[in-house]
Amino acid sequence: MNSKGLKTGLSALALCVAFGGLVEGVAVAGERSAAQMAAAARDDAAKASKALAKRNAGEAVRYAELAVAMQPQSAEYRALLGQAYLLAGRFGSASTALNDSLSLSPGEGKVALNLALAQIADGDWQGARRTLDANSGAISISDRGLALALAGDPAAAVDLMLPVARQPGADAKLRQNLALSLALAGRWQDAKIVASMDLSPTETDQRLQDWAAFARPTGRADQVAALLGVSPANDPGQPVALALNAPAPVAVAAVAPTPVVVEAPAPAPVVAAVVSAPAPVADPMVLPKPAVSGVVFAPRAEVVQPLPVKAVKPAVGIVPVKSRNFVKPPVAAITTPGASKVSVGKGNFFVQLGAYDSAGVARDGWARASRAFSGYVPQGMPVTVAGKTYYRLSVGGFDEAGAKRMCSNYRAKGGRCFVRAGAGDKAAAWAKK
Repeated sequence: MNSKGLKTGLSALALCVAFGGLVEGVAVAGERSAAQMAAAARDDAAKASKALAKRNAGEAVRYAELAVAMQPQSAEYRALLGQAYLLAGRFGSASTALNDSLSLSPGEGKVALNLALAQIADGDWQGARRTLDANSGAISISDRGLALALAGDPAAAVDLMLPVARQPGADAKLRQNLALSLALAGRWQDAKIVASMDLSPTETDQRLQDWAAFARPTGRADQVAALLGVSPANDPGQPVALALNAPAPVAVAAVAPTPVVVEAPAPAPVVAAVVSAPAPVADPMVLPKPAVSGVVFAPRAEVVQPLPVKAVKPAVGIVPVKSRNFVKPPVAAITTPGASKVSVGKGNFFVQLGAYDSAGVARDGWARASRAFSGYVPQGMPVTVAGKTYYRLSVGGFDEAGAKRMCSNYRAKGGRCFVRAGAGDKAAAWAKK
């Protein structure tokens, strides 16, 4: 982290620059009607959103700050500003903006999760746990569990996620977040068992190596920064003019502009948000995803993408909070019948396509993969890990070389698979003779 002296020196310059933009915005606001100010705020918010999509942290922060200056009581604009600060690696400012947003509109799961992550990165683990607890009904078990582990309580995270992971319908996202929490709790063998349910042996070993580095951060913000795919930055704090308790711009009739003299404002105390626990709701939250692969915060998928070992450090700006989805294009995108047919011989090797919650879910997986394996009979077998039964889907009965060629061909088309020896695989019950 940056030294206190460096932070103080840069803060003075950053505040001058920020206030220059904000003073101009407030002065102009005094000459606009309320409708004009609202329209200007919408325009600035739209520009901030576009900057986020383009991974331009500086532009995102600048326009989001202007939007908040115009409409300081907008929870939506303050949440957008919090996202911009996260993108820029300014976790203290993100905590302030997201806290303000949540105080204006309690119960927003996405905002609450982002606030907890910002608090963790800023070293406020106790505050992060309070945020997660107060908003437990609005944050998914998977996201809340991993955030709890990052907030210094991996044992509680495991206790939260393990019962859900054993239930029908548990997905790969939950299992992988559980596996990482087990690793952070020091239960590496258990972590390996759970992670291997969705990954090949080679991928499992690589993931555990990544997690070993992840579990040994050198700075308080390193883990969250790696998770979000950003680099921690010097943070002068949110401009005082944007404090939630600051007076809002006054809308008056348009008049001729007069010179405005603005003195440097004295620091104002930050008002802590009062976060109330919302009524239980479904788990709608999908973390704004990093631009690089991270711990999965995404819809149901059979395969999870790997966690980066370190934060990305681009030459200009910061890689934003992930705006893309975490799931690779579905296998259904492979539309060429028989595309994976290659020369194979008979043997005891299988191409495993996934591990599913049940045979019924595996059948859905085969429906997506069958175009790439036209003419082959789907194989299946149940396997039990930690008291939970899964259903492995594969095609096989090949020699080793042929199975490897088939899997390689399938991967080249966008699929995911690995080769293993037979383990009691039999033709799936739904397979046509």
